[in-house]
Amino acid sequence: MKYVVILGDGMSGWKIDSLGGKTCLEGARTPNLDSLAPLSEIGLCKTVPDGFKPGSDVANMSVLGFDPAKYYTGRSPLEAVSMGIKLTDTDVTLRCNFVTLSGAEPYENLVMEDYSAGDIPTEEAQELIEYLSESLASESLIFYTGVQYKHCLVVKEGKCGSNLTPPHDISDKIIGNYLPKGVNSSIYGGLMQKSYQLLKNHPINLKRVKEGKNPANSIWLWGEGTKPALENFEALRGKKGGLISAVDLIKGIGILAGLKIIEVDGATGNFKTDFSGKANRAMDELLGGLDFVYIHIDAPDECAHHGDVEHKIYSIEQIDKKVLKTVKDRLDGAGEDYAILVCPDHPTPCKIKTHAQEPVPYLLYTNVKSLANGATRYTESEAQKTGKYVENGYELIEKLLNI
Repeated sequence: MKYVVILGDGMSGWKIDSLGGKTCLEGARTPNLDSLAPLSEIGLCKTVPDGFKPGSDVANMSVLGFDPAKYYTGRSPLEAVSMGIKLTDTDVTLRCNFVTLSGAEPYENLVMEDYSAGDIPTEEAQELIEYLSESLASESLIFYTGVQYKHCLVVKEGKCGSNLTPPHDISDKIIGNYLPKGVNSSIYGGLMQKSYQLLKNHPINLKRVKEGKNPANSIWLWGEGTKPALENFEALRGKKGGLISAVDLIKGIGILAGLKIIEVDGATGNFKTDFSGKANRAMDELLGGLDFVYIHIDAPDECAHHGDVEHKIYSIEQIDKKVLKTVKDRLDGAGEDYAILVCPDHPTPCKIKTHAQEPVPYLLYTNVKSLANGATRYTESEAQKTGKYVENGYELIEKLLNI
């Protein structure tokens, strides 16, 4: 038996007036999901436990079968693991975004114009991180370059207890009310303000502005955490697994769980990603000896964070056409018995441009028997109508693996 999770990050959401009161899932053309829906178990799943913010870290950990209440130690340490950063038990890590702030100073009056600094390329970002390190780094504060706008700060002998806001939660808002609070807030806030003074006139940013691109004119610190530990997926579930993602956060979870990290050329994390490439590489590995693959696709989430309804729908349609269809066709062609779970990690409504807390719709299909429970399409409303509800997100994978 082969097992596949197709995780469309942020794929679910709220009804949109411009779509005639439909969600993006309802408005998308998804013939392959539609064909599976009448044969599948469809319901709602609570991927984010009470007391946790609806982040991709907590939600993907849940879908992979790990209870966040037991295993979660923060977001940035998961990314640090994927970046190859060796952490000690006394290190505190923070996500270090490049963002675009606009408006007139002072710093606290600036507006979060773009949480991703125009998706700045990694080459430019690395030069800016190195530039900041010359002025801001020390023996206890170390900057590491990640991918595009996503980087890492490690605080040696650090302490947790800061109240830090994800930048994608405050798009178009004045930042003053969302600056760091609590433990080390003066240090973190000071680094952010100093970065703005250093970056606003840096040649890379002046060039970006001249070219009509958003400048990376400040860092934004968030996602505080400490060294994490997960149980080995194969030892826990008895399945040899692999994971595909363009996102360091998700790769970090996979690495800690002992999953094989499958690299895909052209995997970007946005709607220009190689959807077919992800699906085919996953099938190469699954048919080559793995029992389980987790295909994470960030595109719907990234589009929703920008309020981009058109490309969120496009991303959902590509998941249907180029991921689900490829997975099913290749497994059918190989004569395998298999089960597929399709779900988001959390909703990301385009209206609010950030994550929402409510449960997500899931679809569970297998070619060995009918799991039909009355749904006719895979949508939020159809999932609600079935009355099927999984209270603990980390139990969803048990439903998949126990078919």
